Amino acid sequence: MPLTWDIDTERRVMTMVTEGDVTFAEVNACLDAHAIGDTLTYRKLYDGSRGSTSMTQEELLTIGWRIRNYHQTAKVGPLAVVFAPDKLELMSRVMGMLAAADRPMRVFVDREKARQWLYKQPDDSSSPESPPKAAATVS
Repeated sequence: MPLTWDIDTERRVMTMVTEGDVTFAEVNACLDAHAIGDTLTYRKLYDGSRGSTSMTQEELLTIGWRIRNYHQTAKVGPLAVVFAPDKLELMSRVMGMLAAADRPMRVFVDREKARQWLYKQPDDSSSPESPPKAAATVS
């Protein structure tokens, strides 16, 4: 499967990794696991650096809207996203939707830097206040 994920309930981190062509159905299955697993407040690392997709712009926007709906109904945790530089333009509209959430978020081209940044983010799951919103930046 080109999209795999791991949910670490002890550290409260969800890690998603892509390799090869990721389909609309695979992303939806991952989002289902995310919602059912009650991991919306978890810190998330999405590594799309070795992935690609043949999804249409409509499918990408549908995924973006689905994720954005999560933002409107629940608190969401920090997000570190890793993309190869040549994929940044393709994903820019979806990334804009993700950046609208009230949570820290950064885009990286290096997975280790993304992981280090993510683990510095607080796990605010017990706090009723949302974390301060951070601009989506590329590192």
